[in-house]
Amino acid sequence: MPSTRSEDWKSNPPYARPKDEPFTNTLRGSCHCGQVVYHLSRDRPLASKYCHCTDCQTLHGAPFQWAAIFEKHHLAFDRGVEGLAFYSAGDKEPAHGLPCKVSCARCGSRIMDEGRNMVLLFPALVEFEGDEKVKANFAPE
Repeated sequence: MPSTRSEDWKSNPPYARPKDEPFTNTLRGSCHCGQVVYHLSRDRPLASKYCHCTDCQTLHGAPFQWAAIFEKHHLAFDRGVEGLAFYSAGDKEPAHGLPCKVSCARCGSRIMDEGRNMVLLFPALVEFEGDEKVKANFAPE
């Protein structure tokens, strides 16, 4: 898999975090097959939205994309980049080039869109465990 020129991104959130940085697992999410597991340190995104642009429709094979916006440091993957696949939509290449799509390399579940400072996480993968109040935090504005 081609990658960005520098591999430094692999050692930064959401793929890795400094050992001395506190992180509280508030919510858990996973892909369809369970290979990719992540945690959120907050139970409310900065914002939540539906996107109906043609790129999102094409890349998701759906009429819209539902995304919850988080700062990267509020997300932590249990296994770092292991098990993830990256797609740079701008370059139309399977590479980590921002912005990029991140999905499970095994089952293909779309996990998030990654930008420079933020991620657009797909709430359908978050395990709300019947907590309707927390799930309501992810309702599009």
